[in-house]
Amino acid sequence: MDGVKKPKEIPTKEIQVYDENDVKLLFKALDDEPFLFRMLITLAISTGMRRGELIALEWSHIDLIEGTLRVVQSISIKDNGKPVIKPPKTKKSIRTISLPSSNLEMLKKYRMHYLQEKMRIMDRWKEKEHEFDFPNAYGGALYFNRPTKWWIEFLDYNGLKKIRFHDLRHTSATLLINQGVHAKIISERLGHADITTTMNVYGHALQSADKSAADKLDTLFKSSL
Repeated sequence: MDGVKKPKEIPTKEIQVYDENDVKLLFKALDDEPFLFRMLITLAISTGMRRGELIALEWSHIDLIEGTLRVVQSISIKDNGKPVIKPPKTKKSIRTISLPSSNLEMLKKYRMHYLQEKMRIMDRWKEKEHEFDFPNAYGGALYFNRPTKWWIEFLDYNGLKKIRFHDLRHTSATLLINQGVHAKIISERLGHADITTTMNVYGHALQSADKSAADKLDTLFKSSL
């Protein structure tokens, strides 16, 4: 119809992700890494948070009793190279994410480790306003590109499948899809502007999950014949 704008289509492209076996190999290799990076990667996969959201995460955003964390801010880099704290990408990106119980136990241990490290280097701890989950050597937020640099070196050293740090977010989504989680829930966990974005980005994975569901139904119908 004239005068009616069509919804903007997001081109679907093949994304690189880890499957369940890849994730098992990843966590095995992480055993020898610093606790900070083990925790960072664990949350990247379990929550699907963006890199800027992860490094901007503070302890006050995590509820270890309720088992949730709130995404309320992100960190990016200014033209002068300095980090800036800002709201997340979209309004829907401000969200609350439920955590697996195993993550909560790991976070409790990581909290103790964090406090011990803070006490150990107290004379160098300069950050007073924020209490970042993943601090640098002075208590401030990790430099924006630090997780990516570490990730590339980590994959090379351990001979693991090469995917981008951002692809851990895609891995989180596809793992949930394969577990049969509804696309709307996945969209909310990822902080997408709407479910259309989720459907477009993960269309191929959703189609595969749909085929798997049909195969399971087929097994049920055949058994009744």
